Amino acid sequence: MSAPTGKRAVRTTGAPRPAGAYSQGVVAGGLLFTAGFGPQDPATGEVPEGVGPQTAQVLRNVRAVLAEEGLTPRDVVKVTAHLQHLKRDFAAYDAAYREFFDEPCPVRTTVGSDLMDILVEIDVVAVLPGPGTPG
Repeated sequence: MSAPTGKRAVRTTGAPRPAGAYSQGVVAGGLLFTAGFGPQDPATGEVPEGVGPQTAQVLRNVRAVLAEEGLTPRDVVKVTAHLQHLKRDFAAYDAAYREFFDEPCPVRTTVGSDLMDILVEIDVVAVLPGPGTPG
């Protein structure tokens, strides 16, 4: 099946390969939508111990997809994060998260979820620069 007009997949070796029928990212309507990424290192498949290191790896994975389109975390407008242990891990997750985003921070939803042998999963929406806008 071909992609509908105005929609295209984003692929990078800097983030884990999809484990199913989904894209690492999709560009549509002037936005980049990423898949929900876990904390797997794309080169080794290793998963770090602890929610802080896992959050950092997840955000490096997300950053790799952003970079494929010439974007940075500053271009992110929406973050959705899933934590295996919301109450227990929120503070450590939030501390690692703050290392990746500057003011004005994107809007964010953080929820507790039953994840597959990981502690955190994150997806984002970023704005692509339009014609005549600073890049």
